[in-house]
Amino acid sequence: MRYYGYEEFIRDVKVLIAKIDWEFDAIVAISRGGLTLAHFLGEYYKIRNVFTINAIGYDDQKKLDEVRVFNIPDLQGFHRVLVVDEIVDSGETMQKVIQKLDSFDVKLRSAVIFVKPDAIYQPDFFVQYTNEWIDFFWTRDLYDIND
Repeated sequence: MRYYGYEEFIRDVKVLIAKIDWEFDAIVAISRGGLTLAHFLGEYYKIRNVFTINAIGYDDQKKLDEVRVFNIPDLQGFHRVLVVDEIVDSGETMQKVIQKLDSFDVKLRSAVIFVKPDAIYQPDFFVQYTNEWIDFFWTRDLYDIND
């Protein structure tokens, strides 16, 4: 398990921004992991059209048998949408989300911080490959109340 802190996140968001060579008019965050990244990208690109979609593929560190996707945003009127999450692990979550959003007449691209090399879905933009479980600051640091 690898701890991933705020300072590293900020550096990686800047790296990701440098890699995204595609203009988009909306962001869809896969909740919950993609919310923090979507917020930062929305701020940087001055995009207020930041939506969420729910996808549940894990219960803590246990992979579920099937990914559930719900709370699908209405993307009518948008043309190019960036779908973001913190990590593409197996790739099933991102793949299912992309399939659900594909019903809208929009061009879709995906961006994450981490991707596992053997994932069935490879994002369009990413920062790092990993084979480790990532313990993100937004999960761990909330519970360190004695700091």
